[in-house]
This record gives sequence, C-alpha cells and structure tokens, in this order.
Amino acid sequence: MLGQRVFAAARLRRIAAFVIGSTALASTAVPAAAQEPDAPAVTNELRVCTPGDYPPYSVTDGAGEYRGIDIELIRGFADLMRRPVAFVPVTWATLATDFASKQCDVAVGGISDLPARRTFADFSISYGTDGKTPITRRANGADYSTIEQINQPDVRVIANRGGTNETFARANFPDAQLTLWPDNLTLFDELEQGRADVFVTDAVEGRYRVREHPGLQVMHPQSPFDSFQKVLLLRKNAPALAALVNAWLVAQLATGGVDRAFAEWIG
Repeated sequence: MLGQRVFAAARLRRIAAFVIGSTALASTAVPAAAQEPDAPAVTNELRVCTPGDYPPYSVTDGAGEYRGIDIELIRGFADLMRRPVAFVPVTWATLATDFASKQCDVAVGGISDLPARRTFADFSISYGTDGKTPITRRANGADYSTIEQINQPDVRVIANRGGTNETFARANFPDAQLTLWPDNLTLFDELEQGRADVFVTDAVEGRYRVREHPGLQVMHPQSPFDSFQKVLLLRKNAPALAALVNAWLVAQLATGGVDRAFAEWIG
C-alpha cells in the first residue's frame, strides 16, 4: 500500500512538472499567434463555447452563469493558467460553424467523440464514457426499453435538434413518430405532460434528469444501447493548448477530480 502511494505521488509530481513546464514554454516562447497561424487575436481570455443545455455536463441559468461537470473542469484549468473564462453560447445545430467564427479556444458540454467534429476542431483526451438509453414516464413501465419497442409507428419519439440524440433517433427509429425539439431543457416537460413517449439520450444525463423529474425513469443506464467517449473540443492547430488541457485532464483523472464531479451531480 505504501509503495502504491509513493508511486502515485511520483506520478502526480511528473504531471505537475509537465503542466508547469508547458505553461512556462507557452508564455515565454514566441507569441501564440506566431506559433499557431490559425489562432485568434492574442488575448489572455479563454473563450469557451457551450450550448449550456446538457446537464450534468453544462447548464446555464439564462443570465450568463454556467454549472456542470465540464464547467468545473474548464474553470479549474483556467484558474491554473491564470486566465479569465468567457463562456460563448452556441447551439448543437450551429456548433460546427460557431466554434471557429466565434473564436473559441475550447468547447464543452457533454461533447461526444464523433469523426465529423474533427473537421472543425481537435479533441482532448477522453475523460469519460457514456451511451444512449431511453427516458420515459414511470407509468409506462418497461414499454420502451428496447430499440424494437421504440421503433413502432404509434410511438412518439422526441429529440433535441442538432446533436447526437437526433442522429441516433433518425438512424434507429425510422418507423416511429419523431419530433425535433429546439432545446434540451424544456424537452422533459413534453415527456412529463404525455405529449411524447420516449427520449433517448446519454445515460449520464438520464440519471441526472430523473432526480429533477420524479415522474420520469431512465431505462437500463448501466447497459446503454451504445458506447462513446466524452471529450473537450480544442481549437485546431494549437499544440500548446492541447498539451496543457490534456495534462490537466490527466491530473484530474489521476487524483479523482473527475470522479468527484460526476458523483456530485448524479450520485
């Protein structure tokens, strides 16, 4: 046990040394704009794109304040870098165009590792694994537990527009009645009020949402339909930024920071 603690401490010291050394290199070498031709105008501000409608990863109060697992991670990184954070609101449908046009350094909010997103951003290392699973009213019992049960002409599926939930619904429920909802916050009211039967979303979000909506249930969150990695999006061609963000995530994974954030939000 003592040997394990010594090994862990040595590993953390190496991670800390890497972060500190990379920070010094980034701040004392040639200007960032010279290192990274595609970088936005030089500023100390860390610009963070986020839809802000996907708890427990990122959610906004509508007045510019954000909370969530990804928000805690990126705030911790910004504090370490001594950079103020500017959150930039975007939507899932416009993320691909907004990320560059709004000069964001990072995008957060429960973002899945999809090949299509590599066309406009680089990816951090993965900090978590998730998968799609159904949410429905408790009164429905196990009626919508499987893809086969959901993919029926009389089943009303709802999905938020522009993200992986819409993509999954279109691919797997072609025979069902699909409604695309403009946001991921008021969507759950449609389920509770019986205007939709089922919503298939990330299992982590499902576990969080049923705590807020006791009339809803998340089906088999431990055995989702698929599996994918959660990442942060990074400005393209920015190796110094990528090295720093990845070192921060490695440190948070090694010290249990990521696990504590998930436990706080979903138990």
